[in-house]
Amino acid sequence: MSSLEEVIGYRFRDKELLAEALTHTSHANESGSPRHNERLEFLGDSVLGLVVSYYLFLKNPSENEGFLSDTKAAIVSGANQARWAESLGLGRHLRLGAGEQLSGGSRSQTILSDAMEALLGAIYLDGGLEHVEKIVIPWLESQAFEALAVNHKKALQELIQKRHKCPPDYELMSESGPAHERLFTVRACLGKKTLGLGSGKTKKEAQQAAAKNALDYLATHEIHKHEI
Repeated sequence: MSSLEEVIGYRFRDKELLAEALTHTSHANESGSPRHNERLEFLGDSVLGLVVSYYLFLKNPSENEGFLSDTKAAIVSGANQARWAESLGLGRHLRLGAGEQLSGGSRSQTILSDAMEALLGAIYLDGGLEHVEKIVIPWLESQAFEALAVNHKKALQELIQKRHKCPPDYELMSESGPAHERLFTVRACLGKKTLGLGSGKTKKEAQQAAAKNALDYLATHEIHKHEI
């Protein structure tokens, strides 16, 4: 059993699946191999979403759909998955191209979160949903849901409405990366005044990040009428 298998508590029957889950496209391109982790990432994203949704549904019988959706989005966000991957030491096991290694790819939030999803996809194919749940549920039970579910957009809107009597706006600044690995950058603004920038794998995640940065900015800055 490899050291990673010991950490996650699962032993792969098909070691090729594990190797594929840990192989970034940069390594596959340099080695000429057709196998990398993007397809497993696609599968793992859905598998993780199912496990998290079912867990939240059972654990929160009195909560509404809004709470469940916001909490799920926070749990499966790229940032939160990257923290999970870091706690497992996943970066040390990734197979990256030389350039990606030099640029610190093993610490990249996007690469780590994608690899985490790929690993879960590989476990699902190798052992089924039961084994995915055995790994995901303990992680879920360690989450501070109240902190994760903070809706930064809602908090920013309430603050701006109170101070300036109008809502903030969100502007998509850029969209990059291949279709399976999009990165969105959004600007939270009040009129012409930029309050914060944020990036994420979805527009919603980017807006939440921008709103959080805007709240951090407004904690120490006042916005005057001539700036809006």
